[in-house]
Amino acid sequence: MTDSLFLGVGHHGRAGHAPRFRDPTIEHPLARWTLIAVALAFLALVLFLPLIAVFSEALRRGWQVAFEAISDPDALSAVRLTLLVAAIAVPLNCIFGVAAAWAIAKFEFKGKSFLITLIDLPFSVSPVIAGLVYILLFGSGSFLGPVLNSWGLQVLFAVPGVVLATMFVTFPFVARELVPLMQAQGTGDEEAAISLGASGWQTFRYVTLPNIKWGLLYGVLLCNARAMGEFGAVSVVSGRLRGETITMPLHVEILYNEYNFVAAFAVASLLALLALITLVLKALLERVYGRDHATGPGH
Repeated sequence: MTDSLFLGVGHHGRAGHAPRFRDPTIEHPLARWTLIAVALAFLALVLFLPLIAVFSEALRRGWQVAFEAISDPDALSAVRLTLLVAAIAVPLNCIFGVAAAWAIAKFEFKGKSFLITLIDLPFSVSPVIAGLVYILLFGSGSFLGPVLNSWGLQVLFAVPGVVLATMFVTFPFVARELVPLMQAQGTGDEEAAISLGASGWQTFRYVTLPNIKWGLLYGVLLCNARAMGEFGAVSVVSGRLRGETITMPLHVEILYNEYNFVAAFAVASLLALLALITLVLKALLERVYGRDHATGPGH
C-alpha cells in the first residue's frame, strides 16, 4: 500500500513531468568561485608570502652578499652534512618502507595492526621527544652509551646520532605511501608469477616493483624533503657543534640568533629552493602516475 501511495503521488502530483535531478558535482558559480578564492588566499598567506619574504630578505644586500653567506665554510659544512644525512636515511627508510608495506599488504599475521601502529608512531610523537629518547638510550648514564664509547663509537653529538634521529622522524613516509597502494593491488599478480615458476626476488623485481614505482618515488620525495628540513630531533642529539653536527636548519637558527639576518635567510633560501624542487617533482610524478593509471597496463 505504501508503494502504491508513493507511486500515486509521483504519478498524479507531477503528471507528464520528469523528475529534475541536480548534479552533485556542480555548484552555483558564486559558491564555486568563493571557495576557490578562499583556497588561493590561504595558499598566498601561508605559502607564497613566506617564500617571497625569504628570497627578498636573502637578496636585500645583493647577490654577492648572499653568495658569500652560502659559501661560508660553516654553511658549506651544514649543506654537506644535510645531504649526507639524507643520502643515508632515505635509502634505509626506502628499504624499510618497502619491506613493511610488503608484509602488511601481502600477508596475514599476528601483530599486523601493532606494526601499523608502530609505523604511525613518529607522526604522533614530537621530534624533540624522539631526540630525548636517543639521549636516554645513548647518553653517558645509559647502558649502551659507555659500551659504544669503549668501542670507539660515538652516537650522540656526532653524525650517527643525527642520522638516527632523522631516520626515526622520516621512516613512516615511504611505508605510508605504499601500504594502501599495495593493498589495493592485491596479491593476484604475485601469485600468478609464483605459479609460473618465478622466484621471490624475480616476483618482486618484475611484478611488484613496476606496480609500485610511482608510489615509491612519491614516498622517497616526501621522505627526502622531511629529512633535509628536520630540526627538532636533530637539535637535541647534535650538540650544535659548528662544522661537525650542524645541519642547514640548525645553521639558519644559529645565524638568526646572532642577528646575521641576511646570511640566515640566504641559507634558508636554499631550503626553500629544495622545497620548491620537491613540489615540482611531486607534481610531475602525480601527473605521470595519473596518465599511466588512466591508460592502463595494456596501453
